[in-house]
Amino acid sequence: MMSHKIYAMSVASVYPHYVAKAEKKGRTKAEVDEIIRWLTGYDQEELEGKLEKQTDFETFFADAPQLNPSRTLIKGVICGVRVEDIEEPTMREIRYLDKLVDELAKGKSMEKILR
Repeated sequence: MMSHKIYAMSVASVYPHYVAKAEKKGRTKAEVDEIIRWLTGYDQEELEGKLEKQTDFETFFADAPQLNPSRTLIKGVICGVRVEDIEEPTMREIRYLDKLVDELAKGKSMEKILR
C-alpha cells in the first residue's frame, strides 16, 4: 500500500486552515467542529484531545469512534478528484472532510452538509 505524506501529518496542523477557510466566508470554528464530530463520531472533548496530542490523520480516522454511515453520500470533486472514486480508505476519509469544509465555506446550510 502506498503511504501518502498527509497520513503522517497531524490533524492539528491542518485544522487552523479548515477554520480559517470557514471563517473567511462568515462561518464558525464551532461549525467546523460539528462537521468533524458528525463525520468521525468524536465528541468535542475527544476532538480537542486529538488536536492537542498532534494525532496524525491515519490514526485520527483509524481511532474514530463511529464513522458516519451517511458519509458515503458525499459526492463531488475536491483537489481535482471525485471523492466517490477514491479507493484508498484513509485518503477517502480525508477528502470527505475536505469536501465538507469546502461546502461549509461555499455557504451550504449545515442541514445539507450533514446529509
